[in-house]
Amino acid sequence: MDDEGTLRDHVGSLERGLVVMEILARHPTGMTLTEMAEEAGLSRAGARRFLLTLVSTGYATQSGRLFSLSPRLLTVARTWLGSDSLWTFAAPVMREVAAQFDEACNAAVLSGEEVVYVARIPGRRILSVTLDVGTRLPAYCTSMGRVLLAGLAPDELETFLGQAKIERRTAMTITKPDLLTKAIHKAKADGFAIVDEELELGLRSIAVPISDRAGHTVAAINVSTQSARFSVEDMQREILPALLRAKQRVEEFFFV
Repeated sequence: MDDEGTLRDHVGSLERGLVVMEILARHPTGMTLTEMAEEAGLSRAGARRFLLTLVSTGYATQSGRLFSLSPRLLTVARTWLGSDSLWTFAAPVMREVAAQFDEACNAAVLSGEEVVYVARIPGRRILSVTLDVGTRLPAYCTSMGRVLLAGLAPDELETFLGQAKIERRTAMTITKPDLLTKAIHKAKADGFAIVDEELELGLRSIAVPISDRAGHTVAAINVSTQSARFSVEDMQREILPALLRAKQRVEEFFFV
């Protein structure tokens, strides 16, 4: 199609609406109308129309002054992810990791205060936690959540920590904001996160982020295991190198 035809068929309002959705996706804890107008380069009236349209169609929710993406978008995404999609192409890589250690290999994205599983290769070992594609778990006390939170902008992380419902799941769960912040910053500096029995006693996991070409964290993959099977040191020495190789290959599938 020539340039004139491309311009004639270009729907500017749809493009701006998609930009609004992308901005909301980068702010999982929500945005005000004013914040959206500023970041999207829209008037307050224009931003209001886009946001209220997303709310009325079920793709966003409004709580007071804050607008956030809704689970309906995840439903659309899971339909795509569950078909012949990018995670289908990544599955063989994850399957190799799972087979190498006889443990589950999972992938997740951040949705508000939770991680949502978008791919899972079960291990041979039985875990007490029931997990599947679409499973949602708290971000603050999971390894994939930690690396996904580490990928947020500083202001987004601050908002998350100020609003997230953080409760003790086990005696090991980090609940103090300063210690949680430290753990997230460590995950960012290290490029991986290990969560040791914070979600459930006997459950230990290690995760690495999946980044796009711009270096933005868009997903995470992990290996979860029984704590009796691998020590923290074993996970870092044995499983981490395999996860880092898988990370590189998955990013090549997605973004190269």
